[in-house]
Amino acid sequence: MKAILIKQTGGPEVLNYTDVPVPVPKSGEVLVKVVASGVNFIDIYYREGRYKTSLPFVDGQEGAGTVESLGLGVTGFALGDHVAWCMVLGTYAEYAIVPADRLVPVPPHLDLKLAAAALLQGMTAHYLVHSTFPLKSGETALVHAAAGGTGLLLTQMASQIGARVIATVSTEEKAALARAAGATEIILYTHTDFESETKRLTDGRGVDVVYDSVGKTTFEKSLNTLRPRGMMVLFGGASGAVPPFDLIELSTKGSLYVTRPTLKHYILTRDDLLARAWAVLSAVDAGTLKVRMEHTYPLSEARQAHLDLAGRKTTGKLLLIP
Repeated sequence: MKAILIKQTGGPEVLNYTDVPVPVPKSGEVLVKVVASGVNFIDIYYREGRYKTSLPFVDGQEGAGTVESLGLGVTGFALGDHVAWCMVLGTYAEYAIVPADRLVPVPPHLDLKLAAAALLQGMTAHYLVHSTFPLKSGETALVHAAAGGTGLLLTQMASQIGARVIATVSTEEKAALARAAGATEIILYTHTDFESETKRLTDGRGVDVVYDSVGKTTFEKSLNTLRPRGMMVLFGGASGAVPPFDLIELSTKGSLYVTRPTLKHYILTRDDLLARAWAVLSAVDAGTLKVRMEHTYPLSEARQAHLDLAGRKTTGKLLLIP
């Protein structure tokens, strides 16, 4: 089968489109024929070596497809079932091995490409607004990179709760997407300082929460936009890692909270995974959660997909198609 194999960490050039053996499922595992694989920043972090794993490895952590074969002891799935998964390495391939307890069923009429596009970013948005900082109607959230895949889903969920969303984007095109997703106000950070504009939009009070997937270039100013006892939710680092800082700053800026969550700790149990996945996939199936899925690449063009994602040239979700 064809796969994207990484033999050494580094830039996009280490993404090798090559032949590898079709894996055989062990006890408790399922072999899935991949219909689509999601492309996420975490894939770049693994490619760069920022997140560690044994070499060589097949990149990618999110996909959807059909059950091809079952390992010993697997129950609850049958050949041909439509399934999706995330947080399991090895999806940039024609076939992938997935532990059965990490697979989730896909609603019967939901396109598998949509399932692949929605699962990781949708569950990320879900835990951010429902668990990390449970947004309430009337509260205000600052959402960075609001036209990205997670940003658009997060903005929709927050606005459906009744929260006020202040969205930062880089272009007028992205502003239109964020507005359509439910953002109340838009800040073009390429033209306006988002810190001063956020303070103006909140009459100096500050926002209740900042959802920040950008990191290095936004972190410090984001802290300055928070109300006293507000929460900084740093869930990514598209611009690089946040430098170390003195925790005394949190008290001087208003007894602030900072958290660095990750999805895996919000889907630790099978029940948590199924509940969050169903909340996302059923909403997509019902049309109440819209997934922007305009960037699809052949598996062989994984390098270009990484370049486009890292260069912030895209909106919505990126998919690789074997």
